[in-house]
Amino acid sequence: MEAYADTLIPGERRYPGDRPIAGAVDGPGAVQAGALQVLTLPQLSLAPLLPDIAALLNARAFAFAASHLILLPPSLPAIVGMSFTHRTAFVRGLFGTDEPDRLIWQLLSLLIYLSFDTAAHQDTVQAMETHHPGLVWLGFPPPDPDGLWRYVDYSYGTALAALHPTTTDSGSPA
Repeated sequence: MEAYADTLIPGERRYPGDRPIAGAVDGPGAVQAGALQVLTLPQLSLAPLLPDIAALLNARAFAFAASHLILLPPSLPAIVGMSFTHRTAFVRGLFGTDEPDRLIWQLLSLLIYLSFDTAAHQDTVQAMETHHPGLVWLGFPPPDPDGLWRYVDYSYGTALAALHPTTTDSGSPA
């Protein structure tokens, strides 16, 4: 599962010889951002299915390697044994419209992206305090001194609507 996550949002190796992470880029990727923690959140009830999903992923990776004459090390799961270039081509193929298990890969990908883009497995304040790699990379702003987030600059550069006259200072409608 780490190799799949690293293919979607690559990161640097955690240590020399780290095989699940291909080390295709400098800096943190999905694995460092907590992809496995998100996939195993108790609220998702996905953890018991992950061994079967990993087995399916590796069976598909093995078939891809065989059909493309890619030699794989026998001591590693198929996707882990692939180069990053081969992993990328393999994962891209999982999303074809004719792929029977495409929804599985789409769901996993969504959760992996949530780990990086939102720190979905952590409270936002905690994620900011621990310098969550995805939020740091995205430039997510720190909260105001009181711990709340307020945005004085509108995302489109202009207010989209006038503030309702009975809106309280906390932003709640009265």
